Amino acid sequence: MSNRLPHRSLARTRSELSEFLRHHRAKLTPADVGLPTTGGRRTPGLRREEVALLAGVGLTWYTWFEQGRDIQVSESFLLNVSKALRLDDAECCHLFLLAQQRPPPSQAYQPTSISARIQQLLDDLSNRPAYVFNLRWDVVAWNAAADDLLDLGGRNPADRNLLRMIFADPDMRRRLPDWGEDAQSLVAQFRCDLTGTPDDPAIRTLIDDLKKLSPDFRRWMEQPDMTGYSRGIGTIVAQTGERLRFQHEVLTVDEHRHLRMVVYFRSEPKDG
Repeated sequence: MSNRLPHRSLARTRSELSEFLRHHRAKLTPADVGLPTTGGRRTPGLRREEVALLAGVGLTWYTWFEQGRDIQVSESFLLNVSKALRLDDAECCHLFLLAQQRPPPSQAYQPTSISARIQQLLDDLSNRPAYVFNLRWDVVAWNAAADDLLDLGGRNPADRNLLRMIFADPDMRRRLPDWGEDAQSLVAQFRCDLTGTPDDPAIRTLIDDLKKLSPDFRRWMEQPDMTGYSRGIGTIVAQTGERLRFQHEVLTVDEHRHLRMVVYFRSEPKDG
């Protein structure tokens, strides 16, 4: 009995995969994807050969894939099919889960961006610094308060990385009176986040660069046990010279692309 359950589960997954692909193929027209419209179509939507053409894959291989046959497909194959069928991030993730029982690698499908509604939410938090960053800790969106605090708009895109700002920007370091505590807590949290995609090339490059640049970063990354975790800076001196203390809340913006929003709350010093 235990040997038959996985077989039934696998058959059901293949059936769901076939239904998923047929459903999304039927939703599109040739005009939607820039193909000429021809007559004589017996069913709505794209034909299999059109999906295969758009994805740059073989018709036979795509047909077998849509039929749920027991074939092995690559990550690039799934990404090409996702783009051909105009899947959004959540749908692309579902395709990967059906085909390979895992989500797509971080940022593999769409370039990092946020919706207009998320940007509006950031802007509505006008009196609280807030930003969105990805699994590599690149800051991809922010509001005016965060820009005033961290000068995000004045930085090159490659330098809008929270860890680079902490470890590679001398001006930022001078503005952090509790640099050692803040930096170590940020690295501790980064190490936790790293378990999600430990072999991501972009993340590994960032780690290698910072290890060469900073002995502190190298030591804290290699330290096995740490206490204190944070996705934001605890104490910073504002451009006006005022010393500001913050606590943070983290909201998930897009679970599939590991986008999170960090909101800063002023922490007033206690009397006495």
